[in-house]
Amino acid sequence: MSSSSRPSPRTRTGVLGVGLDGDDGHKRVTQGEDFLLVGGSHETHERMQDMVVRMSEHVKRKGKTLRELSKDEFADLARESLER
Repeated sequence: MSSSSRPSPRTRTGVLGVGLDGDDGHKRVTQGEDFLLVGGSHETHERMQDMVVRMSEHVKRKGKTLRELSKDEFADLARESLER
């Protein structure tokens, strides 16, 4: 990777999940090394949590980090994780 295309040290790679259907007054936030999930109903937030856990497990099995995935690999992984 050339130095011009390498992310700066301040750049973070990860998943940001935002749930917009939370109307019960609860403030839901779940943060991990490679993800931040905010908002949503209990069901939506739980679904986002399940998705990032599946994604994280898959990336670990490949011996990679999210930063090392290509855009296509990431998109495929996200689609697969949503289908389950």
